[in-house]
Amino acid sequence: MSSHHIIREKQEPALVIANGEACSWELLAQLLEWSPLVVVLDGAIKRVLELGIKVDVLLGDFDRDINLDEIRQAQYPIEFVHTPDQNKTDLEKAFDFLVERGHEAVNVVWATGRRADHTITNITNIVRVRDQIKVVLLDDHSRIFLLDYHYEKWYTAHTPLSLIPVGTVAGIRTEGLTYNLFNESLQIGYRTGSSNEAAQDGMVKISYESGDLLLMECWD
Repeated sequence: MSSHHIIREKQEPALVIANGEACSWELLAQLLEWSPLVVVLDGAIKRVLELGIKVDVLLGDFDRDINLDEIRQAQYPIEFVHTPDQNKTDLEKAFDFLVERGHEAVNVVWATGRRADHTITNITNIVRVRDQIKVVLLDDHSRIFLLDYHYEKWYTAHTPLSLIPVGTVAGIRTEGLTYNLFNESLQIGYRTGSSNEAAQDGMVKISYESGDLLLMECWD
């Protein structure tokens, strides 16, 4: 499948396929359709090839049992990006690669599920690149992204929304939620804004003064 080549010139977010739990084909196909660049982490390449997906970049330290010559023949043209730095995860390296190439936004799939340590790291590492690239993590049950300091969006009533701080977040004010916050703080491990929801059809407004605040739009 190579329909992602319809869109070019960084008009839409790039797509990174990580190595966590696979999402539905419906979600993956939708993202591929509108992605100008598809980057696969080396740990996921065998699963991706089995799905018949055409990719643009294979990125990682290449210390796994993969045959680069076979991949090159099957996926030509494909770019191999060797990133041996053990001080960063492959997903962090993918963000760095996209920033260097001038991409302003990226969707990430297969970044949650399976190993809990990988899931937590992938979610919280979004904050490291908050001023460089807009990152959205998606799976079959949630859409996760770092909020700007002032955020507004229209939601249908009872849409599950969770506010998750990375560290401590201060001066949080919300409107349009069932449980609003009024100049309050959240701290990971002590108090979070999990399992809130839009109170009614309409605008939800969220602002905060300091820290890094994730929003998780969820569905069962």
